[in-house]
Amino acid sequence: MSTSTQRPLPTIRQLPPNLVNQIAAGEVIERPASVVKELVENSIDAGSHRIEVTIAGGGTELIRISDDGCGMTPEQLPLAIASHATSKLPDDDSLFSVRTLGFRGEALASIGSVSHMTIRSRTVGDDSGSEVQVRGGVIEPPAPCGCPVGTVIEIKNLFFNTPVRHRFLKTATTERGHIVEAFTRLALANPQVHFVLINNDKVVYDLPTSTRWSDRIGAFFGDEIASVLIPIRDVDDQVRISGYVCDPSVSRGNNRMQYLFLNGRHIRDRSLQHALGEAYRGLLMVGRFPVCFLRMDMPPELIDVNVHPTKLEVRFTDGGKVYARLLQTLRHQFLRTDMTQRVGPGSPSDDAPQSSIASAIQPPAGSAEQSEQLQRQSVIDWARTGTQTPTTTTNALPATGTPAFQPFSNGTASLPNHASMPSTGQAGGEIAHGPMPTAMPSPSGQPASDLAPWEIAGKQESESGLPESPSVCYLGFQVHNRYLVTQDETGMVVIDQHALHERVLYERVCNKVLGEGKSLEAQRLLVPEPVSLTPAERTAALDAKETLAKVGLEIDDFGGETIVIQSYPAMLRNGSPADMLRTVLEALISAGKQPDAKDLLNHLLSTIACKAAVKAGDPLAPEEIVSLLEQKDLYHDTHHCPHGRPTALFFSRDELDRMFGRLGPRGRS
Repeated sequence: MSTSTQRPLPTIRQLPPNLVNQIAAGEVIERPASVVKELVENSIDAGSHRIEVTIAGGGTELIRISDDGCGMTPEQLPLAIASHATSKLPDDDSLFSVRTLGFRGEALASIGSVSHMTIRSRTVGDDSGSEVQVRGGVIEPPAPCGCPVGTVIEIKNLFFNTPVRHRFLKTATTERGHIVEAFTRLALANPQVHFVLINNDKVVYDLPTSTRWSDRIGAFFGDEIASVLIPIRDVDDQVRISGYVCDPSVSRGNNRMQYLFLNGRHIRDRSLQHALGEAYRGLLMVGRFPVCFLRMDMPPELIDVNVHPTKLEVRFTDGGKVYARLLQTLRHQFLRTDMTQRVGPGSPSDDAPQSSIASAIQPPAGSAEQSEQLQRQSVIDWARTGTQTPTTTTNALPATGTPAFQPFSNGTASLPNHASMPSTGQAGGEIAHGPMPTAMPSPSGQPASDLAPWEIAGKQESESGLPESPSVCYLGFQVHNRYLVTQDETGMVVIDQHALHERVLYERVCNKVLGEGKSLEAQRLLVPEPVSLTPAERTAALDAKETLAKVGLEIDDFGGETIVIQSYPAMLRNGSPADMLRTVLEALISAGKQPDAKDLLNHLLSTIACKAAVKAGDPLAPEEIVSLLEQKDLYHDTHHCPHGRPTALFFSRDELDRMFGRLGPRGRS
């Protein structure tokens, strides 16, 4: 007969303070960068005007933080190293209105328990400073020392008594990179402080104070970022948003360059990052993330910063309002900004706003409004009949012969004729193309066929030898049956015809379906088309049946794994209904979850716009080119297609001169 042995009851004991600090260090002090963050935040809270960070060996050998802040008295030094002792919460209620970067009183105690720490500090009223040393949590009595006003903290042999933590550190180069990132966040959030970073006796950053936040951003990220910053500013009674976001031409493959600061504290918030992504919807391609530097200021009573050990996350009392405010602010600014993608650096002399595609179809010559109207009418008449109305300035288009393709009458969506260009001699509303002119009058009186366009432009030079605005203005011609080229007085624009038409169609169908709440025109099939699907595809199709009907794609269950298509969007009358349905279902299934109804509808509309738009390789008639260019100004965001690709590239005149070596030390040559 066996007898069972009873385990002894465990004994509850109070953990020694040093062990408590080492456990806290496991949460607060993850790596050397965490030490830099905590100590620099203390220096900022001390009112420092200059903070110097010195590291060696990736931070494990040495971290020194020196500042010119308020300092500490000899009596306060031991308390500064004690657990849960802080000067940043004057009373118990202050926890619910935190106005400083630190408030828990854990940092110095945790750091001292896993390193060799030396603190030297002096206040303005003291003749000498005080020094205290901590060795693995053991505190020595303060001693007098000589030091300037402020505080200097040295950390050596980090994690010397916690070998497991030390073993999990990366290489010195990697740890240095994390320190630089922590330094970057703090320096960006506080441009009023002079920051210096020294690594292995070499100055990495020396950042004087600045009243222009963009200067500090440029110091860290260079001209690539600083040259494409879009200012953001919005103020209401509770939320103030300011800072910069980057033009969509500059993006990243992850969200690590999204710097969000709340009351001077760098934070990460999924809701705000989602609002940022929504603001850039349709401006960036899938898998790309925007770059931003945004500061938000709110009353401390409306946020809770005590929800994360490293204070990296916060909680809002009204997160929905903050989300909507950020999204609305960004979208409003984007609508006011011309984000046509520019090629090359901006010209220092470009004081005017960036040229838009719409301005590129206007002739540069003639300041009088009547002259501009005559020039515009000249192009319209030329596109309609092959003749030109005489104007004070000759406008030539290249002679390309009669276009063999009519993309707006053979199955793709037609462009509305905003230039009042009726069809000539064709029934059924189709566009008839007359013969293209082979010779146009030139300023010299000789046929254009005898004088090349660049020769005509070359005639327009002043006596000083500097070229004036050319007399030839291409108001839109096609290159390789896929790109449209236009110009204005500031430069040249190259347009992707498919991307621009896709955006125009997308905005049109969105206005109808999302704005007016109507459905797209559907063409009823004389014979419903059965489509065999996989079980997953059939389920996705039936779940999205109502949404599909809004875009003109009506389906019914036919039994088994087959459904029938009853109607099809009229915009795609020459396409295959089955192929269109499968394309949509592939996107639904690949999402991996039940999509939001609005997101699904947006995806369907962008798919229809892409299918209906003219394709690369489709030749366009002159009137079709003019009509497409004119529609650019009817909608917002036409600088990018719904999938985030740019619709146009802008080459400034200075950039063209620079590329061709025409900008010498004396200017244009």
